Amino acid sequence: MWQQNFFELDLPAAFFDGVFANASLFHVPVAELPRVLGQLHATLKPEGVLFCSNPRGSNSEGWSSGRYGSYHDLEAWRGFMTAAGFVEIRHYYRPDGLLRSEQAWLATVWRKPAGTLATVRRS
Repeated sequence: MWQQNFFELDLPAAFFDGVFANASLFHVPVAELPRVLGQLHATLKPEGVLFCSNPRGSNSEGWSSGRYGSYHDLEAWRGFMTAAGFVEIRHYYRPDGLLRSEQAWLATVWRKPAGTLATVRRS
């Protein structure tokens, strides 16, 4: 298992079949998100998969109770992910079995298309 700091990612290019980012990417500020997603894209092999689960929100970010969070709705999250080169496989809301208004988490699954070159952006 690899553990990384999103502010200092050091990942090999086209190395992983998948990345599991559960309840973690929402701590990345919007200004840093394109770089982080680009680096995650670059570390995946072609056809590699990225799973993300983040609290749903109204596209706001900031500090709350000593923790930083960036809360996106589905359309905004899709915008970040597609700009980074990912293709959506599916999305769903959690926990299952509740009304949408009670499903606080947005889970999404993305694929790096075949034939995509790996370019690791570090800055």
